[in-house]
Amino acid sequence: MTRYLISFNDGAMDHIPDEDWPDVGKASHAVVEEAVNAGVFVFGAGIERQRASVVATDGTVTDGPYPETKAVLGGFVIVDVAAREEALAWAAKIAGACRCAQEVRELMPDPETDAMLRRDDR
Repeated sequence: MTRYLISFNDGAMDHIPDEDWPDVGKASHAVVEEAVNAGVFVFGAGIERQRASVVATDGTVTDGPYPETKAVLGGFVIVDVAAREEALAWAAKIAGACRCAQEVRELMPDPETDAMLRRDDR
């Protein structure tokens, strides 16, 4: 199985009228429940609209994002599926529920971390 990041940019849902938010919430939670029941949901969340903190390699903290950054992440879901086509199908469901386009990116595999997560001695 391969993990995919399905995400949308901050502001992508700004077009939704206030009175529609309860319906958007129900629709998006229904897709999450479907993904959970299908065994493909790993994690997901909306991201608070705020300035990011950037922590440098020396531990210095500054406000971000960097000025050249044009897009800021607004929310995401990670799914673990057999093929990209399946990730795209989940993205289509999420896009419909959230009423905004979704980006799909394959995450790099990390067998060592996966092994750590499966250990019983944690």
